[in-house]
Amino acid sequence: MVRVRFAPSPTGYLHIGGARTALFNWLFAKNQKGEFILRVEDTNKERSKLEFEEDIIKGLKNLGLEWDEFYRQSERTDFYEERLKRLLGEDKAYPCFCAKEELETEREAMLAQGIAPKYSGRCRRLTEEQVKNKIAAHEPYVIRLKTGEEGKIAFKDLIRGQVEFDVGLIGDIVIAKSLREPLYNFSATVDDSLMAITHVIRGEDHLSNTPKQILIFQALGVKEPLFAHLPMILNPDRSKMSKRYGDVALGSYLNDGYLPEAIVNFLVLLGWHPENEKEIMSLSELVEEFDLRRVQKAGAIFNLEKLNWMNKQYIARLDSSELTKQCSKFLPDDWKLTPAILEMIRGRLVKLSEVRELAGFIFEEPVYPKEMLFWQGRGERALNNLKKIYEIISGIKNSEFQVEILTDKILAFVPDSQKGDFLWPLRVALSGREASAGPFEILAVLGRKESLKRVQNAVQKLQG
Repeated sequence: MVRVRFAPSPTGYLHIGGARTALFNWLFAKNQKGEFILRVEDTNKERSKLEFEEDIIKGLKNLGLEWDEFYRQSERTDFYEERLKRLLGEDKAYPCFCAKEELETEREAMLAQGIAPKYSGRCRRLTEEQVKNKIAAHEPYVIRLKTGEEGKIAFKDLIRGQVEFDVGLIGDIVIAKSLREPLYNFSATVDDSLMAITHVIRGEDHLSNTPKQILIFQALGVKEPLFAHLPMILNPDRSKMSKRYGDVALGSYLNDGYLPEAIVNFLVLLGWHPENEKEIMSLSELVEEFDLRRVQKAGAIFNLEKLNWMNKQYIARLDSSELTKQCSKFLPDDWKLTPAILEMIRGRLVKLSEVRELAGFIFEEPVYPKEMLFWQGRGERALNNLKKIYEIISGIKNSEFQVEILTDKILAFVPDSQKGDFLWPLRVALSGREASAGPFEILAVLGRKESLKRVQNAVQKLQG
């Protein structure tokens, strides 16, 4: 059975790139009728925080990516200790007592000679008695894995094809600070083995870890999983995605009113495409279509305009009751969306957080400079035209305050060549905005009394 894992470190909020990795793992597992495992890699005691773990869990749940099994590495220390002891006992690993200063000097000397820096293996040559004496003297040490001096580590990446690394350039790698403090490559490898992970699907920034992990798998005497390294997500200038182009945390997008379904649909197209090139796809459609063979090697550009377009498509598909529920999260409690308000702004909503800006003038009397009432700078016409509009509206009954009736009755008095001179100041008087819904939609939402009040206020503003 296919078993994959998403293994985030809770040292920061869930990144868009991490969410994409989780999504690809989840889709692959579901497509293959396999299992998706969430493993929180929290062995970094200084940087790991519960708030970050909670954010990761919340983010995955919001995207609909439920897991079949859940683990925390901090609760699995005994497993790592047992295997570290085994490697030490089998002479596949050894304590290294070299100080950081010694290692840095060694590294600089190698660089000066044009040699790729790696550990010289000095402590590998210590006798058993020397090791015992140093441990008895409480000299600090780390645990290193013995690696070969030559040879190749080769594997077939499911996305990138055949990949090879020169073992001689790696050196004896540090796998633990102590028996109870394994480092990332070791704990991840032990867990992948014990959890029977069949495919490791992760970002290509982990590619350099793969040969080290394969060496650990081999030392443990277990078969390594298949690997697939996803292309990086890039900024529009093709740099690595960072805060230069905005926030990279998934929660920021969710909190800003991007729908989870739109984010999922957008993320899956960052480096993957379906066979039929369809763009709007539900989660169930994605499960059916997903195939690692359609993942590209090149970096994927994060295009905010594309995300905005996609979110707008999903907002348009929401029924009124669900859209009202979602939008209400971004409004004060005493602002109640009506179906008429919702339909007035629906077509302009790119993200749900914009609902306050788009609908705010309905609930709060607009404030604006009188010059905004001038159509193309023609202030002399605005006052007379608004007075005429006031007279027209005054003659329309409450029951007739519907978009179609208002449109017919008002346009009957407005010359075709002067629509801007009449309708621009009317819309500004009602909304206080240079960009908003049309005046007839706003009139219908505000109702006769409030509409007359706002037009009268505009007249007084111009007279004053």
